[in-house]
Parts: sequence; C-alpha cells; structure tokens
Amino acid sequence: MDLLRFLLFSISFLLAVAVSPTLSSNSEVNALHALRARLSDPTNVLQSWDPTLVNPCTWFHVTCDSSNHVIRLDLGNSNVSGTLGPELGDLRRLQYLELYRNNIEGKIPKELGNLKNLVSVDLYNNNFEGEIPKSLVKLKSLRFLRLNNNRLTGSIPRELTALSDLKVFDVSNNDLCGTIPIDGPFGSFPIESFENNRRLNGPELKGLVSYDFGC
Repeated sequence: MDLLRFLLFSISFLLAVAVSPTLSSNSEVNALHALRARLSDPTNVLQSWDPTLVNPCTWFHVTCDSSNHVIRLDLGNSNVSGTLGPELGDLRRLQYLELYRNNIEGKIPKELGNLKNLVSVDLYNNNFEGEIPKSLVKLKSLRFLRLNNNRLTGSIPRELTALSDLKVFDVSNNDLCGTIPIDGPFGSFPIESFENNRRLNGPELKGLVSYDFGC
C-alpha cells in the first residue's frame, strides 16, 4: 500500500509540474548567478540568490511576470561593486534594469542590445567606462536611458536617434566627445542631459561640423 501511495504521489507531482506556469529558464538563473559572481556585496543584499533553485522569482530584488520570467532587476543604491558581463543578455524578458548609485565599473555590455523588452536602463552614478554600446539601438521599447555620472568616453551613438519611444536620455557628467544629435527624440532633450562633458561640443550642425568633431 505504501508503494502504491508513493507511486500515486509521484504521478500527481509530475502532472502538477507539467501544467504549472513556465518556470524561468536555466539561462536566466545562470545569468543572475554569473552577475552575483561578478559583484562584491559587502552588505549581503544578494544573499537570497540561491543558484540551486530553478526559479529565481523568490529572490530579493528580482521581479517576475505571471510566467515566472525575470522582468525586473532592482539593485539600485545597494552598495555593490564589480563589473557586468555578457550573461545579462540572457535575461530576454527583462524590462527594467536598475543598477544606479553603486560602484560598478568596466564597460557596459553590448549584449544589453539583446534585451528587446527593455523599457528602462538606469546605470547612473557608477564608474562605467568605455563607449556607449551602439547595440542599444535594437531596444525599440526603450523609454528611459540614464547613464549620467560615470566615466563614459567616445561619442553619443547617432544610431540612438532611431529610438522613437525614448523619453529620457541623460549622459551628463561623463567624458563624452563629438556633438549632440538633434534628430528623432534628441530634439526634445534638455541641454542639462548633456552638461559636464568637457569634450562634447554642443548640438550637431549638419553640413558644418562633423558628427565626431573633437573626438
């Protein structure tokens, strides 16, 4: 009888798993685990990130949708440091990437361009360096891109003018060069979004000054 009861329980469990909402893919768990491995976390804000769990939706600072896919990562003002890696590009359902006011350094991964559902990217007040990835042009749903108060160099990618839904763009307090685009949504961004870049030469003057003038 005990064996029969065990077999019935096992079958019921397997059926429950089969009809349950789709769990986060292993790639999402792996991506978050890789992020944790790259970050120094002196105040243990990531202590709930257990890589042995199939579903990261119970982890603090992670939000999932009704299908248990990761859609939001909230680590703003968390006193973490380290770097970001290409694994972030595996969070394919991610809509909000909030990593502001930390001590994260290194380059912004070009793989963020794989996250087609991104609505908001807040990386301000960190120590990011290098260029703004041109791959961000693939983020057609992007509305907020705040990269201010970092150490970014190079020019503002002209390709970003194709992001018609972009409402907020801030790259102030970096070390960018060239000119400020004026096409697309860039025609409506306030000048404060670009200030304190000592080699940024003001709005683009088409036909008069080359786009990368001063770089």
